[in-house]
Amino acid sequence: MVNIHPLAIVESGAELDEGVTVEAFAYVGKGVKVGRNTLIRKGAVIEGDTEIGKDCVIYASHIGVDPQDLKFKGEETKVIIGDRVKVREYVTIHKGTEGGGGITKIGNDVLLMAYTHVAHDVTIGNNVVVANAVQIAGHVEIGDFAVIGGLTGIHQFVRIGKHAMIGGASAVHRDVPPFVVAQGNRARLEGINIVGLKRRGFSKETIRTLTTVFEMVFKTDEPIQLALEKVLEEFGTLTEVIEFIDFIKKSRRGICPA
Repeated sequence: MVNIHPLAIVESGAELDEGVTVEAFAYVGKGVKVGRNTLIRKGAVIEGDTEIGKDCVIYASHIGVDPQDLKFKGEETKVIIGDRVKVREYVTIHKGTEGGGGITKIGNDVLLMAYTHVAHDVTIGNNVVVANAVQIAGHVEIGDFAVIGGLTGIHQFVRIGKHAMIGGASAVHRDVPPFVVAQGNRARLEGINIVGLKRRGFSKETIRTLTTVFEMVFKTDEPIQLALEKVLEEFGTLTEVIEFIDFIKKSRRGICPA
């Protein structure tokens, strides 16, 4: 059974699965698909080609609206939101653009706190926490289990690796590798995210190795390519190290300084 308040607007063509609730003064457009048991709270606006998974909670936010990109000419693009996502008050999630792949995508078990902005063509992984008033520019990629501190601004095309932690009120202008802490304006790498990795069950040995690798790569006067080669020779059998090195090698914007 679907529960739609008499003061809500659900356009003909919207697809609401079993157990969906739409509260008063919410708007759901004709191209929207909403998964089972999702709750759409008072004042939410969801439009465009937008897919929302099951067991989500959407507060008074704007989702699926046109991107703030001067190159956007009204092409058909979309927003995809996974399962068990919480979107708090006054979040904006813009749909993609043709030049950016056409999809703004948010994974499962994500928390977007109040006043967060998710721009066009952004990709957010699973189990990500984005604190209040974070501003995420277009084409940004955020990996699984990353935590973004409040009032942070993230430059377009930046990548933030999985299990990374960004300190509050940071300005992230370059890529942040997985497993590290970065903070400041402009953001600098502080070291391995030891607390976060412990909480997620990483072994002491893995954390120690990643700490050593960080020092070898970022606390040396050697050229970074040479440092990366030495790391792979010594620790190249550890999956996390391979991910760390591959992320750095694939960086186009460059890595935040340490």
